[in-house]
Amino acid sequence: MADPRLRILLVEDEPMIAFALEDMVIDLGFEVVGPAFRLADALVLAGSEQFDVAVLDVNLNEQRSFPVADLLKDRGIPFLFATGYAEGGVGWTEETVVIAKPYSRSQLSRALDQLLEL
Repeated sequence: MADPRLRILLVEDEPMIAFALEDMVIDLGFEVVGPAFRLADALVLAGSEQFDVAVLDVNLNEQRSFPVADLLKDRGIPFLFATGYAEGGVGWTEETVVIAKPYSRSQLSRALDQLLEL
C-alpha cells in the first residue's frame, strides 16, 4: 500500500476508465490529482500541481500525452504510460514503465511500486 500522503496525477480521456482508475489508486492509498481528460488540462495540472507520480493514457482524444511526459521528466516526477497499444507501440523516445489496458489493480500497484521504489 502507498503512503497516504503520496499524490498521483491521473490523465485519461475515457471517463469510465478514469473513474475506475481513480477508485483503484484511492484503494491503494493515494490522493488523486485530476483526473485530466484532455491534453490541455493535463498540461496545466502537470505544470502547476504537486504530486509524486503520474499515470498517463498515451492517446488523449487523438492527441498523444507526450508533452505531459516531457514536462514530468523535466520536473523529475516519475510516471507510467497506460495504453491499449502493445508496449513497443507507445512511441515515446525515452524509456519508461508501460502497462497494457486493461490492467488489474495488482498490475497497477506493482508498476507504481516500481516507479516509487517501494
